[in-house]
Amino acid sequence: MKKITAIILTKNEEADLPRCLAALAGFADLIVLDSGSGDRTRDIAFEYDARFIEHPFESFGKQRNWVLDNHRFATEWVLFMDADEVATPAFKEAVQRAITSPSKDMAGFYCCWKMILDGVWLKRADNFPKWQLRLVRIGRVKFIDAGHGQKEGEVVGGLEFIREPYLHYAFSKGWSAWIDRHNRYSTLEAGERVAAPVSLKQALVANPSQRNKLLKPFVSRIPGWPLWRFAYTYLLRGGFLDGSAGFRYCAMIAYYEFIIQLKMQSAQGRSGTRGEKSYANIGNRVL
Repeated sequence: MKKITAIILTKNEEADLPRCLAALAGFADLIVLDSGSGDRTRDIAFEYDARFIEHPFESFGKQRNWVLDNHRFATEWVLFMDADEVATPAFKEAVQRAITSPSKDMAGFYCCWKMILDGVWLKRADNFPKWQLRLVRIGRVKFIDAGHGQKEGEVVGGLEFIREPYLHYAFSKGWSAWIDRHNRYSTLEAGERVAAPVSLKQALVANPSQRNKLLKPFVSRIPGWPLWRFAYTYLLRGGFLDGSAGFRYCAMIAYYEFIIQLKMQSAQGRSGTRGEKSYANIGNRVL
């Protein structure tokens, strides 16, 4: 892994960061890009010989762009990971193979994950595989914000897929933290879906990494969409085969879509400061 720098975005990640950094042993460089932690995140980074850089957080896309633009890398490739993610040996081997002899015009690689809940891989409930651009060549990619996350914006060169997944422990901090986080996410998702053009034709011809993004503004406007979302994932996609963990996950994702729909309706009909405040906190009131 001598040609790759791994970057982990953090804020108060003392619980998950040790496992993440331990799994990244062998990379040429480790960077913890922090946005104001008040716990032991900094100390843990140093314990694992990682560089610790602080930069105020605006969004995931802007944070990634900032480090790509402002850090002097000793490697040609950068792998972005989150603190609640773990690079398995098989995933690291797949990454190494991908960058061993890439074409000169290769800009990056989409990666996928295994969502883990209570030790169960939510293969069907999480619609595996889902793709994000995580391995990028320096100077070839700019990110843009997409809902609560990010996606590729300007890309100079080609993109391919690494099909060996890493592990994602999104529930490592418990359900309360997951709900709080997704209430914030739903505000961003609702705003973006309201503003986005609805183009079903474009969504159906897009590549897998873009398809879900383009479909969301359309399906979010379907009456009863959260129930349809649950039925599709739990029944048609076989989420029930993931056991009780699959049921809980499918139910919570349907709840998440319900909150987004409420916020979309509020965004379309609100007026004044009072409406904006209630729009951002719908999820808390429903709970």
